[in-house]
Amino acid sequence: MNDATDFIDQLAERTDARGWVGAPTLWELVERRAEATPDAVLAHEDTGRELTFAGYRDACLRAAAGLHADFGVTRDTSVSWELPTWNESLVLVGALARLGARQNPLIPIYRGREVGFITEQSGASLLIVPTVYRGFDFEAMALEIAAEHHGLRVLVVDRELPQGDPSELPEVEAPPATAAEAPIRWLFYTSGTTADPKGAPHSDLTVMASALAMAECLDIRADDVSALVFPFTHIGGIGWLLASLFTGCTLLTTESFDPVATPAFLADNHVTLAGSGTPFHLAYLAAQRAAGDEPLFPQVRSYPGGGAPKPPQLHHDLKEEIGGVGIVSGYGLTEAPIVVMASTTDPDDKLADTEGRPTPGVELIVVGLDGRRAGPGVEGEIRLKGPQVIRGYLDPSLDADAFDEDGYFRTGDLGIVDQDGYVTITGRLKDVIIRHGENISAKEIEDLLYTHPAVADVAVIGLPDPKTGERACAVVAVKEGHSFAFDVMVAYLKGKELRLQAIPEQLVVIESVPRNPAGKILKHTLRQRFASTTSTEGDP
Repeated sequence: MNDATDFIDQLAERTDARGWVGAPTLWELVERRAEATPDAVLAHEDTGRELTFAGYRDACLRAAAGLHADFGVTRDTSVSWELPTWNESLVLVGALARLGARQNPLIPIYRGREVGFITEQSGASLLIVPTVYRGFDFEAMALEIAAEHHGLRVLVVDRELPQGDPSELPEVEAPPATAAEAPIRWLFYTSGTTADPKGAPHSDLTVMASALAMAECLDIRADDVSALVFPFTHIGGIGWLLASLFTGCTLLTTESFDPVATPAFLADNHVTLAGSGTPFHLAYLAAQRAAGDEPLFPQVRSYPGGGAPKPPQLHHDLKEEIGGVGIVSGYGLTEAPIVVMASTTDPDDKLADTEGRPTPGVELIVVGLDGRRAGPGVEGEIRLKGPQVIRGYLDPSLDADAFDEDGYFRTGDLGIVDQDGYVTITGRLKDVIIRHGENISAKEIEDLLYTHPAVADVAVIGLPDPKTGERACAVVAVKEGHSFAFDVMVAYLKGKELRLQAIPEQLVVIESVPRNPAGKILKHTLRQRFASTTSTEGDP
């Protein structure tokens, strides 16, 4: 739908200007970075294990050879994989890039319902999972899915990828001549506003455009040490790998974020970029306050942010109590990552109150509810074009609603662009709840709850939460003679294989769910009514 800007020449110019490494494909970028700084550290796990850039390249080649020989992975093979943030996950990305496969990273919160749908729709021939992670049996789930999907094989990886002889690898695919000709190499899924996840196809170049924009705005340097403490399989995780390959910076990784252990790990390893969103920033602030006057991150330069709303005061608190320039946040979607981002040189009020300005090559417009373009300071829907925007969904039937008649991607988010070009997100047209930076479909939860025999009517709404950005609240009207409790709801949704991330943290039982004469639920009324309530039920 949206013709990508020819990004290749621009990529070379922008990376050369900063002394970074650039390339038109991910694999070529891996090779160039390994040649430029072979002994520099790409990734340092909280286990103490490290990967240098040369070691990363070599590990990718061995794993690529093993995947090719043992599982027949080759150019355009579709591979779905759901792994924690391990060094092996980073290596898998490079190995699949070397083979020219189409890779589909899945966030580890996804369970059988989502993974089954995604592997079927994407045509995956290989599903890669751990045995057990955080108490969940991924191997059993994968084998059950594979039994129902002809041609789908399962590879169980517990910190050990298949190994082979790199000399037996097929030839490297030639790079594209233009960005428009770049093949689809990535398939990311987003819950969006529909019950089924939506597949967003990306090329190496669309993801690179996002990563390069982020690296420029954050002024990333080769001696920077960045916290990659959210799930690597998120499109933002892949973006940070690319940013490291562009710039030569080091990534500090952890399998699972811990509000006490992780800040200590980052402190011990001299973090300079302490990302990457409100829940993490709150944990850093709490750790600093527990440490007293001793600086927690004495080398910190900024706090990259995004994915969830940030309280403006949090920017000021981090800057004052820990140091650095404060939160440097960005805005984007799985379909269009990092289309807006702040810069380390922006003034304090812009860093605190906005998401920054459109990144290079992005054309962002605001369209009012009347369909006309809105001027500065006027709220409307954010629509955009740019080198990181998908051309269309894997399911083309979704494209008509996703793009307007002029080819702009409709984000469904409401926002304002001020006189200086800074963007503030004010709300959403789409009925999505963003918890810990992950999209949760209200409709998906509602559709499942409606099937419970005690539920007469239900609305799932997002309510402000200081720790997660938003929490999901299920507002339920119960059938006469029945009862419905929080524990019952949680058990029921788990039984339906809904991922834990999407299970509401709060349940409110009311006499009737308010609707307008046309039958539409008045969710704004519910949000106003319950905005000041707190989740007293605990985590599901």
